[in-house]
Amino acid sequence: MIALPWPYLALLTLGYGIALSYGQLGVQAVIALSALVVSGLAAHQSQRSWLRYAGHAVFVLLALALALHWLPGFHNGRAISPARLTPDAVPFSMYLNLDKPLIGFWLLLVCPWIAPRFNWRASVGAALMGLVLAALAALGGALLLGIVAWAPKWPSQGWIWLLNNLLLVTLVEEALFRGYLQGGLSRWFKQLPYGQTLALVIASLLFGLAHIGAGWQWVLLAGIAGLCYGLAYRFGGLSAAIATHFGLNVLHLAFFTYPMLAP
Repeated sequence: MIALPWPYLALLTLGYGIALSYGQLGVQAVIALSALVVSGLAAHQSQRSWLRYAGHAVFVLLALALALHWLPGFHNGRAISPARLTPDAVPFSMYLNLDKPLIGFWLLLVCPWIAPRFNWRASVGAALMGLVLAALAALGGALLLGIVAWAPKWPSQGWIWLLNNLLLVTLVEEALFRGYLQGGLSRWFKQLPYGQTLALVIASLLFGLAHIGAGWQWVLLAGIAGLCYGLAYRFGGLSAAIATHFGLNVLHLAFFTYPMLAP
């Protein structure tokens, strides 16, 4: 039996507690919570395969709705009001979301296999490899495309940004795209030649498409970054993918225009 990944659950709980202190839940949130519980019970049982697949299908729809903030009852608190972090940047604001972290809780409780165990040396090495590749390819690509510029800084809101990005953004996104999608596809494709590589590429493409609202440049850059996160996951597990993703986001905030140059 696969043990639950308690360190990740503890981090998510901490992040959810911070978000709750800034926002609030309405009665209507019970609908989403109940649907997640039912889909989790269906996906976790092993007697009927059709019911297990149905549970996963419902979860995918719920995850999409939660990520896009479509479900009622979640009143997310705004932690950073719109402001330009540098004079040439577009205004940036940040909410501490109460809905999106539920995706991570479901995944870690229902699919603990998304967090395979790796030796810590392998995880650190994979994270460093992924971060170097992501910084060169994704941030370098953003510079070449002219959507960011060199802008060293540390904004006053940086510390709450750090907590939110690690606990409520990066952890959840990596659990979904690398753990669930890449890990799940790797299990499906394990008999195929280059099955793990195919799983990595598909998960990266979907991660890039998740950024389509920001324009084709961000789809391209997110897809490239996703390949680097996927490599970190493949050779170092979920912790390596989270560290790579979080490290790249910190480099972006601290040394480049954030989130992007104004038109």
